[in-house]
Amino acid sequence: MERPLDEDGEVRLRPVEPDDEEFLLRVYTSSRADEMALVPWDEERKLAFVRSQFEAQYAQYNERFPDAEYSVIHYRGRPAGRLWIGRTPEQIRLLDIAILPEFQNQGIGATLLKSLLAESEQCGLPLRHMVFKLNDAALRFYQRFGFSQIEDVGAYIHMERRPAAATVEASAPPPADTTLPG
Repeated sequence: MERPLDEDGEVRLRPVEPDDEEFLLRVYTSSRADEMALVPWDEERKLAFVRSQFEAQYAQYNERFPDAEYSVIHYRGRPAGRLWIGRTPEQIRLLDIAILPEFQNQGIGATLLKSLLAESEQCGLPLRHMVFKLNDAALRFYQRFGFSQIEDVGAYIHMERRPAAATVEASAPPPADTTLPG
């Protein structure tokens, strides 16, 4: 069942179904296109490599976040990308977001992120995401939404956006000791 994320209902999510595998592979392949353009392999070998990476990524996320939410992003009634979310008692983790090139720069990512930030605020948990260091556009995108770096992990930067209440609590002075002697 699809659920709208914006007031116009243009951006919707629906759970991944078994029939979505080829679409999801196409989305993943599009997210690796620049990287694959640099390798001197034929198309068959590139596709085999990307498929193995796609399967490995899914297996890793599934192992680390067995209750993760895997969704197909729909924009104006058409499948446009994928969104993987992991939730734990300590955090909301944006595991992966990928939008097909023809749907990029139309506000879909911002709508999805605003929805996750609202959830973060509502439940008082930080929203975290890993961003590839060389992806300057993605880094700027998340910084615009208040994310900051919490860790440098080799090729990736671990970013976090804490909910406002948690930020205020963290920066508030400790309560005064009101116990009376004796």
